[in-house]
This record gives sequence, C-alpha cells and structure tokens, in this order.
Amino acid sequence: MVSLFENYEQQYSVLTADITAQVGQLTSSTTKDRRQLISNIEKHVEEAQELLEQMELETREVDPSRKPRCRTRLDCYRAELKRLTVDYIKARSARQGALYDSAEELSDVRISLDQKQRLLDNSERLERTGNKLEEGYRVVVETQEIGTQVLKNLGEQRETMQRSRTRLREADDELNRSGRILNSMVMRTLQQKIVLYIVCACFLIAICLGLYLGFKKK
Repeated sequence: MVSLFENYEQQYSVLTADITAQVGQLTSSTTKDRRQLISNIEKHVEEAQELLEQMELETREVDPSRKPRCRTRLDCYRAELKRLTVDYIKARSARQGALYDSAEELSDVRISLDQKQRLLDNSERLERTGNKLEEGYRVVVETQEIGTQVLKNLGEQRETMQRSRTRLREADDELNRSGRILNSMVMRTLQQKIVLYIVCACFLIAICLGLYLGFKKK
C-alpha cells in the first residue's frame, strides 16, 4: 500500500517535471506565451511548496525507523525546489530587456521576484520551525521514557522492600517460636530435676529409717 508520504512524493515529482519543462520553454517563448508560462510556473511552485509542507507534517507521524530516510528525501526535495526557483528567476530575467517593453511590466517582474524571495525566506523559516518542533518532540519523548524507567525502578525497589519486610516478619515469627520451644524445654528439664531430687530424698529417708530400725532392734 502506498503511504501518504509516497503519494505526496508522486505529486511533487509531477509538479517539478512540469516546472523544469516550462522553465526550459521560457527562454524561447513569445511575450504572450511567456506570460502564461510564468503564471503556470508560479502556480506549480506554490503547489510544490504546499506539498513539501504536507510531507513535513507527515514525516513526524511515520514509523521512527523510517523517519531519517524520509527526512533526507524531504531535504533533497527542498533543495531541488530552491534550485528550480533560482533557474526560473534566471530564465525570466535573461530576456527581460527584449521581451518587456513597458515600465509597468518590468515593475511586475520585480514584484514577482520579491514575492519569490519572500517565498524562499518563508520556506527556510518553516524548515527551521519544523526542526525546532521535531527537536522539542524528541526531548518530550526522551523525558517520558526516562520518567517511565524511573517509575519502573521505583516499583521494583518497592517490591524488593516488601519482600524484605515479609522475610523479616517470618524470621521474627521463627525466633518467637524457637523461644517458646526453648522455654518449654527448660521447664521440662527443671521438672525432671525436681522429680529426681524428690526420688533421691525418698531413697535417703528410706535408708536412714532402715538403719535406725536395725540398730534399735539390736
């Protein structure tokens, strides 16, 4: 499928081909034909300029991988249109002494040349403005990417802290459980010692009682 940018390119190629052909005819045309050619050339130049502006806007919407190539082609088209405009001005001025026989017509030529110069100046200003807008857009995209990465890092750090708190709670629970088990073992040990002491005391009492009774009978 032909993209919108490529469609503009096709229209631009047709216009520049017409401009080139008509500029070539300008030097050998009669006064009447010359006026018609001048009108046609200026109309085509304006249409070509509008197409370049549309291509400039379309370049900002294309896929990032294609953008450098589109920008290079657009710069070539701008240079080509400027060259054709200069060729047109030179061809128009080459025979002005022979073909323009009135001061009024010569004045019209000067006005038209001034208009073309202003057109070139406007084209350059538009190009600079487009470059500034593209640079600003690039900065915004980079800032957005940095912000996204920072938020991602913060999210990962938050998850790490939550996992650490979970491990600390689990370790604390294990310590509490171990403390209870240790206390239980100590209590059982004390109970066993007490029972052992009581048993030993009973044996001693029984031995002493037996010895006493034995001596008494003698």
